Amino acid sequence: CCLQLYGYCYQDSNDIPDTLTTITELGSPLEMIQLLQTSWEDRFRICLSLVRLLHYLAHSPLGSVTLLDFRPRQFVIVDGELKVTDLDDASVEESSCTSNSDCFMEFPARNFTLPCSVEGRCQSMNEKRNLYNAYRFFFTYLLPHSAPSSLRPLLDKIVNATGNHNKHVICTEYLALELSPRPSVNSEFTQKCVKSANTHKSDSFYRRVPEAFIPDENYRCWPSYHHKGCLLSVFDVNEAIEICDSYSQCKAFVLTNQTTWTGRQLVFFKMASNHIVPDPDKITYVKVTD
Repeated sequence: CCLQLYGYCYQDSNDIPDTLTTITELGSPLEMIQLLQTSWEDRFRICLSLVRLLHYLAHSPLGSVTLLDFRPRQFVIVDGELKVTDLDDASVEESSCTSNSDCFMEFPARNFTLPCSVEGRCQSMNEKRNLYNAYRFFFTYLLPHSAPSSLRPLLDKIVNATGNHNKHVICTEYLALELSPRPSVNSEFTQKCVKSANTHKSDSFYRRVPEAFIPDENYRCWPSYHHKGCLLSVFDVNEAIEICDSYSQCKAFVLTNQTTWTGRQLVFFKMASNHIVPDPDKITYVKVTD
């Protein structure tokens, strides 16, 4: 969740005494516009790493930690996952209070008032501040945008829960449960994808050509894993057929032996099948027309 620290050293200088230099792993700056142009799975992975960060901050060895400057510029991407890089504005102090009115949180779009505990502390203010900032800066943009249609109801539920004041108490645990991949099964997400793929009825017929590839006949689509063609991830052949049917220019698709980090198969979608070449690692499906 945080950048890995490789080393540090103290150095005294005439200008700045007690200077601390740290050496950390290198990450790429987080650019939201670029993220919105990546595949939904990549953005889902970033949100998943953010959920892990929220859970860690809420249950750290120091107690509940809040990031007072919880904005994209405080994060970097390392191997496809989000990591916080600036902890200068981190705080472990829960706000003191004498009444609920002292536990007022103000944001540009919404304001919240939290309960004041008998110990004179605003209940879970650190955790809830992090959660709402994650909602307004990350989840609301990265999760629903171009998401698979079968997952949109669940994603809308998650996004609404993070932004709903009444559900803040359970949001972190709820997100960790729903977004966390499980061995061999991607929780409710995979189950919904399976259901969607198996219930799709295609009016088209596709001829299966094993050990074959279409090297040309590319067209561009968005989002794509390939900048010169239409390369998307699918759960199975049925989902690939559903995608091909949705593009008027799609006349064939090629299943590769490559997968994404979630295990979904990468598929090239083609606008013709005039030139098919042998390839032992691929399977081509050609739309049969009358």
